[in-house]
Amino acid sequence: MYALRRFAVRRSRQFEWVYQRLESLLVSLDPLLSKLGYARLERPVAAVERVTKGLLFDCKMCGQCVLSSTGMSCPMNCPKQLRNGPCGGVRPGGFCEVKPDMRCVWVEAWDGASRMKHGDKIGVVLPPVDRRLEGSSAWLRASRERVQQLTEATEANRTALARTYPEARASAPTSAPLTEETRKEGAAR
Repeated sequence: MYALRRFAVRRSRQFEWVYQRLESLLVSLDPLLSKLGYARLERPVAAVERVTKGLLFDCKMCGQCVLSSTGMSCPMNCPKQLRNGPCGGVRPGGFCEVKPDMRCVWVEAWDGASRMKHGDKIGVVLPPVDRRLEGSSAWLRASRERVQQLTEATEANRTALARTYPEARASAPTSAPLTEETRKEGAAR
């Protein structure tokens, strides 16, 4: 497993590309996945994810995967499970103070992030692990969050359009949603 984990970090750019495609696929399949029910899909998808990510990244299935921001090095492999960088005990050569025969997960993470297109995400401070999500599918969670972000952005654009052209609302009320604010603005004019 350790050799495969190091292989994944050395190929982090390629795995970043695969991750982006997988997320795009799951986002595009959201209407179908919603109809099938995310709760119903959770167990089989989590099982596939456990095998795939376990083999390639020695994944611990925390449910909040951050591989795409940590150079494809899973921080849960750190003996101290540090989520935001190395401890003060990194040995010479980048080895772990707890497991001296293992390279520090965070040394590997910085190495992998330096190869990635969006490797600067390693500088973002990560929230602590929510232990209630352990064993759940991070793939499904990330795709649902992305769909929600896209939906909110689309709705914000539509509302902005309605505010920008309040007189157009009177002649074409189906072009954008009429919010309470745009009603008040239209009545004031």
